[in-house]
Amino acid sequence: MRIGELARRSGVSDRSLRYYEAQGLLASERTPGGQRDFGEWAVDRVIRIQALYAAGLTSKKIARLLPCMRDTDGAPSEIATPRLVEELHAERERIDRTIADLIRSRDVLDEVISAATSSFPAARHAGASSTAV
Repeated sequence: MRIGELARRSGVSDRSLRYYEAQGLLASERTPGGQRDFGEWAVDRVIRIQALYAAGLTSKKIARLLPCMRDTDGAPSEIATPRLVEELHAERERIDRTIADLIRSRDVLDEVISAATSSFPAARHAGASSTAV
């Protein structure tokens, strides 16, 4: 499939796909005309790459991890090294800390909102909420 179709099917821009290829995260064949040609597997690969980026992993770490993830046939093409597994645990702990920080920030905002809205006169507050849509 051409890069435009892969972009459409995976929800990722052409530019991102070219970047993934430059980073060694995605591979394509070339047509005689020099256009990129991706296999069906590329859609799942791009979705995985997006998920790993969303988790905060770098392209270098993703490149090391992708071969250890299960392919469409259900088998990993490589076995993860103990060091890579250790790094992934560290990434997970970092994400857990970030989530905890965000929850604390949300709790502080809830307290501020509660304090700010408790000072509203009851009639004005009730009127504001009944007219808001």
